Amino acid sequence: MSKDIKKVVLAYSGGLDTSIILKWLREAYDCEVVTFTADLGQGEELEPARAKAEMMGVKDIRIEDVREEFVSDFVFPMFRANAVYEGVYLLGTSIARPLIAKRLVEIAEETGADAIAHGATGKGNDQVRFELCAYALNPAIKVIAPWREWDLQSRTKLIEYAEKNQIPVPKDKRGEAPFSVDANLLHTSSEGKVLEDPGVEAPDYVYQRTVDPVDAPNEPETITIGFEKGDGVSVNGEKLSPAAFLTKLNELGGKHGVGRLDLVENRFVGMKSRGIYETPGGTILLAAHRGIESITLDRGAAHLKDEIMPRYAELIYNGFWFAPEREMLQALIDKSQEYVTGEVTVKLYKGSAQVVARTSPYSLYSEDLVTFEEGTGTYDHHDAEGFIKLNGLRLRTFGARKAKFGF
Repeated sequence: MSKDIKKVVLAYSGGLDTSIILKWLREAYDCEVVTFTADLGQGEELEPARAKAEMMGVKDIRIEDVREEFVSDFVFPMFRANAVYEGVYLLGTSIARPLIAKRLVEIAEETGADAIAHGATGKGNDQVRFELCAYALNPAIKVIAPWREWDLQSRTKLIEYAEKNQIPVPKDKRGEAPFSVDANLLHTSSEGKVLEDPGVEAPDYVYQRTVDPVDAPNEPETITIGFEKGDGVSVNGEKLSPAAFLTKLNELGGKHGVGRLDLVENRFVGMKSRGIYETPGGTILLAAHRGIESITLDRGAAHLKDEIMPRYAELIYNGFWFAPEREMLQALIDKSQEYVTGEVTVKLYKGSAQVVARTSPYSLYSEDLVTFEEGTGTYDHHDAEGFIKLNGLRLRTFGARKAKFGF
């Protein structure tokens, strides 16, 4: 172990794993540990984390409410891109990691710490995300990943270590935990144990943020979402802060069973994994954002956004939030949102979020152009003949050769 590490900033949840890491860091590195716990809207009381850190002798305990920053500076920019990984995943875990890494690096600089540490395992994506983000922000930062260093590679060994060092072990950790949960204001993610076989349907008790669509209200609920330059700003006419906006959509979506996803995804580290995701507010926001873009974006701009979206989503999933290519794409995306302002009406019913109306002062939609009735004459039907002949020229040439040679 490095002897020049005297102080470490640990991403600390107060759970069993990070509490063990806290003790292990002191033993392995003989260093002071500063704990950082982020309130990302995970819905848990965070003061027990403070109490546990105090009990373990930590002098510098940081617990921060970063919900507004999370939504305004990370979630909203991502949703301007309509980003989904592998066609369906709304990146709820992925987008939280850059903010945590950013604060770890900043606190390390504030406190004069020599390193940061995280509790991500050696099999997952989070180790990559934390560390790539940290290195982008501070190229000289040292990162300690205990799961890649210690020999505590089983739940039994972790519990034995905890009991040996008088670290409280929650009762539900003494047996086989049914699954692992990660949550924030955007989503809830459940993985492992009872969910590891993708051929078996997930038990009902896995879902925590949404009701079963079968049990959702039998009457649809219609809501109106306001946008300004691509970001959600109001629900049913009420102006809300970014975090309050997403919280409200979560409540509405959860009640109607919106945003459930059972996914087998391709991890960046090379393996496939199965996860159950609940993103009620995000699912509504994505539908509504695409709805307002449908009348405010030019066709070329809209199609270009759709072309680059998978690349943008993959960058976030893989941990490259602070990479120059992500920032370049963000500049393009943000430019496209200058006129994405207006209101979208969404109908929520039995797990679905359906756009049913959209209006904008900057709408490109022209009833005069698309009407089946007689318009004002701004569109000349005869122009279509030349347009079709020019676009069909190569096809006629290709067809002539095929007719001549038979293949």
